[in-house]
Amino acid sequence: MQAATHETLDIEAIRRDFPILDQNVNGKPLVYFDNAATTQKPLPVLNALTRYYEGYNANIHRGIHHLAEKATSAFETSRRTIQQFLNAGEVEEIIFTYGTTDGINLVAQTYGRRFLKEGDEIIISTMEHHSNIVPWQMLCEEKGCVLKVIPVNDAGELILEEYEKLLSERTKFVSVVHVSNALGTINPVQTIIEKAHAVGAKVLIDGAQASSHIDIDVQALDVDFYVFSAHKLYGPTGMGVLYGKRALLEAMPPYRGGGEMIKEVTFEKTIYNDIPYKFEAGTPNIADVIAVQSALEYMETLGKNNIAAYEHGLLEYATDALSSIEGLRLVGTAKEKISVLSFVIDGIHHQDTGVILDQQGIAVRTGHHCAQPLMRRFGITGTSRASFAVYNTREEIDRLVEGLHRVRKMML
Repeated sequence: MQAATHETLDIEAIRRDFPILDQNVNGKPLVYFDNAATTQKPLPVLNALTRYYEGYNANIHRGIHHLAEKATSAFETSRRTIQQFLNAGEVEEIIFTYGTTDGINLVAQTYGRRFLKEGDEIIISTMEHHSNIVPWQMLCEEKGCVLKVIPVNDAGELILEEYEKLLSERTKFVSVVHVSNALGTINPVQTIIEKAHAVGAKVLIDGAQASSHIDIDVQALDVDFYVFSAHKLYGPTGMGVLYGKRALLEAMPPYRGGGEMIKEVTFEKTIYNDIPYKFEAGTPNIADVIAVQSALEYMETLGKNNIAAYEHGLLEYATDALSSIEGLRLVGTAKEKISVLSFVIDGIHHQDTGVILDQQGIAVRTGHHCAQPLMRRFGITGTSRASFAVYNTREEIDRLVEGLHRVRKMML
């Protein structure tokens, strides 16, 4: 059978896999362009959730009865699938979290608290999501570390020359986003990692936006930590992944105390479990962990490169179409981008843009996108953001353009 390409993807068939798309909003067919916030879920994911709850709902790892063993097997199979998705060296290097935010906090509060000290420097970037700013600020306040920030240029790209100037023997940790949620910029993380390692620093990459668009090979990157969320790649909410190198995870203390993360407990002393379980206290998000395997398998069936190529075509089409609208300015014009368009319209507040588009059944995100320092860098309070997924079409982009013309007509 001939391998599919992005030209042969059957988008209408793909759209039928996403039942939520088949509805009207305010009397208009739904156009869902808020995929950077969360993607919709295909039938295989929805069916996986139903199968678990209807067929083998049970707590995992400790039960010896049939349902518990079946649930445990599915849970750990999902871990192995994610190992392959990231090309991690060992399955034990895959830690289940509640999302990207939880993964970053885990590293900051375990590795950071144990290994960073007063005067050590942490580098982040101007384009970080608040989830990759606040945990490091909290750590700096507690430990007396110094937070340094990589600036961005007018196109929304990191200025690598300035990054190099920030690096020194005092740099102990670098934490940057792989892809900007607000701009769509793809950062040169391979270079960032290599330069950080050259001064002895460890590196965390926030892959929340990259995971559904870019092939990720943590061994090739030689990254120390990588985090992402399932709900950004057609999986369920409330489930995320932290990859960490074995030696680092084993050296880090537990993040939470409770069941599963222990080997033995007495009132005098607790012996902690091995990784990954040392970081997975309590009953986990079993159903969603199991269902993310279906999301990854769905993407594999379509072909991740095919998805990325199709979405890039949508991005190019939308960039040209929106650039023709009078008074509209794109924010973030990096050479390397995923399918995200942020924009402002002269004289119109971004929230008004979102409300009027919603009246036409078009869902976009408005606001600062949890990236207020980045918005301030561009001298704005927020943008309207349209972000595309594999089930979106050029016809929907045409509706967005029509909707934006209506925005201008109503507001100016």
